[in-house]
Amino acid sequence: MPNNEDLPFDDGRLSELLNKDPIELAGMLGEILVARKLRVTTAESCTGGNIAKSLCAAQNTPEFYGCGFVSFTDEAKHRLLHVRNETLETWTAVSQQTAMEMATGACEVSKEPVSIAVTGYAGPDGGEDGTPAGTVWFGWVLPEGRVLTIRRQFEGDPQAVLEQAVKFALGQLIVQLENATTVE
Repeated sequence: MPNNEDLPFDDGRLSELLNKDPIELAGMLGEILVARKLRVTTAESCTGGNIAKSLCAAQNTPEFYGCGFVSFTDEAKHRLLHVRNETLETWTAVSQQTAMEMATGACEVSKEPVSIAVTGYAGPDGGEDGTPAGTVWFGWVLPEGRVLTIRRQFEGDPQAVLEQAVKFALGQLIVQLENATTVE
């Protein structure tokens, strides 16, 4: 598995992007991916396919989006994305380790070079381990194979958490690709 890095938080550009509609973000991401001849795959849990929905609503989707996975249960994460049972038992489904394995597993299964993974507790309840509602872990695999993760705490009802998570996942990948020094 590639080395994980904690994601640097870019307040400036990311804040600007988070004010945009998810479909607009998906279109922006699509343009970057098409220009670099890359495609992305998604591995979603708490966002329930809403990242995929946004990507599919953008123009030229088949040119930059290969496939996506929605895996709500531990069993589905293991079976579809090859998240190790030991990871789920030790760290839970809502953890940095699980987000990382979801991101890398999605790339392995889909054969796409870029991925977005999201796992969290949208609410109204948090985890049995005391993790509060609104906790979301994100993972991305970038074209050069780097795996980045970050945890965010969102406020609001489950729908508000879901919307914020979708925008953050797309926006942060845009920031990372814009800042990448290597163009495929």
